[in-house]
Amino acid sequence: MLSLVSLSLLATAAVADWSGNINYGSPSQSHPSLGISMPKVVKRQTGNSSYMDPALLSFTHRVASGDPYSDSVILWTRAAPMMDNDKSNITVEGLVPLYNHDTQEFVRASSSPVCLTYEVATDEGMSEVVTSGKAYTSSDIDYTVKVEAGGLEPFTQYYYQFCVCGSSTTSPVGRTKTAPTSDDDLAAVSVAVFSCSNYPNGFFNSYGNAARKDDVDYVIHLGDYIYEYNTSSKSDARIVYPQFPEEILTLYDYRKRLATYRTDEDLLLSHSKFAWIPVWDDHEVSNNGYRDGSSSMNNTEESFDWAGGVSVDQRKMNAVRAYFEWMPIRQVDMDNNLRIWRSFSIGSLFDLIMLDTRNYDRSITTLGWNDEYVKEISNDAGRTLMGSDQENWFYNSLIESNERGATWRLIGSQIVFSRINYTASWATLDLPLNYDQWDGYMSNKNRTLKTLYDNNISNNVMLAGDSHANWVSDLVWLDEKNYDPATGAGALGVEFGGTAVSSSGPCDEEEEDAPIAACNKISSGLVRDNQELQWSEGWYRGYFELHITREKIDAQFYGNPSLQTRNGYEVSLANFTVVNGANRLSRPVAGGTVEDGALQNGELSMSKLTVDTNTGEYFVHNFSRVTLETTYG
Repeated sequence: MLSLVSLSLLATAAVADWSGNINYGSPSQSHPSLGISMPKVVKRQTGNSSYMDPALLSFTHRVASGDPYSDSVILWTRAAPMMDNDKSNITVEGLVPLYNHDTQEFVRASSSPVCLTYEVATDEGMSEVVTSGKAYTSSDIDYTVKVEAGGLEPFTQYYYQFCVCGSSTTSPVGRTKTAPTSDDDLAAVSVAVFSCSNYPNGFFNSYGNAARKDDVDYVIHLGDYIYEYNTSSKSDARIVYPQFPEEILTLYDYRKRLATYRTDEDLLLSHSKFAWIPVWDDHEVSNNGYRDGSSSMNNTEESFDWAGGVSVDQRKMNAVRAYFEWMPIRQVDMDNNLRIWRSFSIGSLFDLIMLDTRNYDRSITTLGWNDEYVKEISNDAGRTLMGSDQENWFYNSLIESNERGATWRLIGSQIVFSRINYTASWATLDLPLNYDQWDGYMSNKNRTLKTLYDNNISNNVMLAGDSHANWVSDLVWLDEKNYDPATGAGALGVEFGGTAVSSSGPCDEEEEDAPIAACNKISSGLVRDNQELQWSEGWYRGYFELHITREKIDAQFYGNPSLQTRNGYEVSLANFTVVNGANRLSRPVAGGTVEDGALQNGELSMSKLTVDTNTGEYFVHNFSRVTLETTYG
């Protein structure tokens, strides 16, 4: 379809090659119901004598980059005549395209194209330009622009900037970095890993802390970039839009929610300094999503009525389309539905395998009223977190990574992989596990472990978010393979689970005088009840960094003690090492001491020593509460 566009002439200052903005193909060029009718967009613009007036335009949400390849990277911006988003709230019915943007009956459609140029340079002053291009946008895609800047050198830092055609209106300068070639024998790469940022709960200080320290090459985001929840009980300190008593549902809702989150200064800073590699979790669509619905919606008449006539499929389409419009992510082949799962070869050092354990083809999960049922079927052979297509791709990717000789395999899985008995926290003896995690899909989990053991695949690092707490475990096949928790013998890798950027945690509702101590008591019980769990911590919000070499991986966990203001405060919580070929956490784990939480066979220091990443000054914090909100979700 897009090839027709290059043949279409617009009566403007230049021939508009609309295919340069890959958001016109989001989220699918193959599925008309999910994409944009480019001939209609071009036809609507025909006859105009000029582009949209540059004086009306601004770069409302600055710049971002992501999904680095060795010779290209995705660049993103939004050039719009207003901060607000296109109000595509009406579900179009009948014999018209699902998104009928070419008629005023349904949506205000822009009649003049927005023209942008972009440049990529080796210097921040943008004097040494190595590649440039032009792209167009319109109301059809919420004035977003996403281009693939090619012809770049591997593992090289670049700067980039957008400009409104024929004007001096420019975006801020962004910084990005390409990936190394797959056979590059590079010495070291570092990444920062984030998940779960809830705007009303507090400021996104952790994004800014990592950016200010500037110790990593790339950012990995494991999902819950936004939350779809209602806003009726949220704090006035961080008002999120749109403001509804119910959850967001429409295309406008998801666009507006993403736009609100992208006003946080520290999130904007991170996007402007690093190439991101993101994947969604459940809240980019709806809580505890699965193939046919979520905790709040399913394919029933009652659900349809509650949502005001929006179906599960329509809502998912709205969310996915807005996500692809707003995130600096490549357009993955969409021939098999809502595919976002993909992989990156970072030299011969490691392969990063990003999974979708939520929305692609997931069997039913816990929804708040069916937990006992899901427990009963948790070991059914047919249950899957990701569908057969993704499962087979995942296992083949692990095998191929091992065969090509990559030293490490990093697996971005939204939810915790290791088996965790939660009875020391919120669970009950009848329902001891979280069946919304891998524990609710034991066959899928066992197939993964069998693939690793049968093919002698070592140096595996599972990455998890979602739980709003820190978890570090040896990666083991309990009840099948012998495991010594004292030495780690029998493991075939590790799992690093990170806490939230700002989402409420399991200890936020503690009413005791010493909430950190109460939270650490829970962590002690969790470590006691789970032999492979080496560290548990649930009070701080934050992120972790992985510093990866051929010899080892050093994992550094950081916490932010207060999200009630925008600040650069940071506490070093714990450090872990995994040595090449050891397939376990080095002993003594974390050097025998952690700042907070509970450590197997180790000590707790609780110094509360805090650095301000804005100034480099240290102090001892005395914060008793982290977030603005106390609602766990």
